[in-house]
Amino acid sequence: MVPNKKSAAKRVLIAEKNRLYNRYWKTRCKTAAKNFLSAIAGNDNELIERRLNEAQSALDKAVTKGVIHRNTASRRKSNMASKAKALLKSE
Repeated sequence: MVPNKKSAAKRVLIAEKNRLYNRYWKTRCKTAAKNFLSAIAGNDNELIERRLNEAQSALDKAVTKGVIHRNTASRRKSNMASKAKALLKSE
């Protein structure tokens, strides 16, 4: 769709820029979560703690930048922490 007004054309450019920015941060969060899950599969306690911190940091930064909602980040961090705690407690 081609915008008819100059301001609408500018909004199209801004929306595309924001889409790419949000995609970058969402991908970064998902990658950090996957790295955490792979660390859990490996059963290395030190690596699990490091990857948990990295994932929580990525989620917090995404919240700060307005990419994801704070409750969503909180829920994901809580789920990861409980998985890590259960695994570290069992050993």
